[in-house]
Amino acid sequence: MKVDSDMTSNVQEDTEDKKPNLLQVVGSVFAAAFGVQSSKNRERDFKHGSHKVFIIAGIVGTLLFLVTLITIVQMVLN
Repeated sequence: MKVDSDMTSNVQEDTEDKKPNLLQVVGSVFAAAFGVQSSKNRERDFKHGSHKVFIIAGIVGTLLFLVTLITIVQMVLN
């Protein structure tokens, strides 16, 4: 059975036209923090994502990182 390439590209376009879900936002923020964001994901984020969601996710991620780092340092010093 042969799949029409136009039909396949339409399915891909439909999945790319959706707003990023929470897991995709967290993954994008995590990847961007380490500088390894793929161009496909970056384009999706800029095209369909809300800047407010990414800013909030970045702030929360930074705070979690700092709390984890402080906790580890406190455990080592004790």
